[in-house]
Amino acid sequence: MERHKFIYEENFEFEAGGSVKGLELVYHCSEGGYHGQKVIWICHALTANSDPSDWWPQLVGPGKLFDTDKYFVMCGNMLCSSYGSSGPATINPATGKTFFFDFPKTTVRDIVKALDIMREHAGVPQIDLLIGASIGGFQAIEYSVMFPDLIRHAAFIATLERVTPWLTAFEESQRMALEADQTFRACESLDGGKEGLKCARSIALISYRSEEGYNIKQPETDVDTIFADRSASYQRYQGKKLADRFDAYSYWYLAYGVDSQNVGRGRGGVKAALAQIKAEVTMISIDSDVIFPAHAMADMADMVPGADYHMITSLFGHDGFLLEADQITEIMAPVLERL
Repeated sequence: MERHKFIYEENFEFEAGGSVKGLELVYHCSEGGYHGQKVIWICHALTANSDPSDWWPQLVGPGKLFDTDKYFVMCGNMLCSSYGSSGPATINPATGKTFFFDFPKTTVRDIVKALDIMREHAGVPQIDLLIGASIGGFQAIEYSVMFPDLIRHAAFIATLERVTPWLTAFEESQRMALEADQTFRACESLDGGKEGLKCARSIALISYRSEEGYNIKQPETDVDTIFADRSASYQRYQGKKLADRFDAYSYWYLAYGVDSQNVGRGRGGVKAALAQIKAEVTMISIDSDVIFPAHAMADMADMVPGADYHMITSLFGHDGFLLEADQITEIMAPVLERL
């Protein structure tokens, strides 16, 4: 997929206050640009990038379910990500210095507003299939409500219409880990908060997986071990792996982005907001997902007009949306046939 970056020269107003002139916006799309194909728009998750063939390789690419040769596949990088779009780790065009905490607090609605600017820049008149999981699902839900006449089909995977207190507790715990790193508030470089970020990632990973998945993948094989360390080593590895590719400031902002999810805000509540969706909607939950439990997604499905609800099985919790490609393909292939 091709990477594109452009500057939005207008003033961008943020929902919670503040504005930025000259936002940098990044997206990936099928090579050659849009020329009348059916459009599949993928919204990425928290620490992913705008190239879904990178983090969803079983599903995105030539000849795959989301065929980048057959369809015009597009994915916009979220505001406040570490992968190109404007956020706390980018340069403030007004000062020539890194934004850090001067960047406006960013909501899911701000992210979707920026995505639609990318859509217009790419010359895309309509989205035939909008799909997202996790915070990508937040974006897909919000996009479907904000622009109901633009979206023909939508798929919401492992996500909800409003952040739950349970999920906010995880997000705040991760922010506390960042704040506990004394280098975080110093704002001396983008290496600030790196140790805190490792800890935050470890907290997040527990919420993304399941007890059964850990017990299967990280067993103690030495029958005489004194201190269990297999899972401990894995947590440290995953923390370092994220800290090597992502910065703590972007992570802090995105954690607040998660907490902003409330599709009913200013719309008379979530039920009234979801009733505005005109797209044909497919919803997919994961039976072992502890942060977006299947029962909560089933409740949301009851509020979305005509929603087609499915539950897939996985040993790996929320991360099942990345790993259970065969089950997702079985559900989504008939939707693609109707495009």
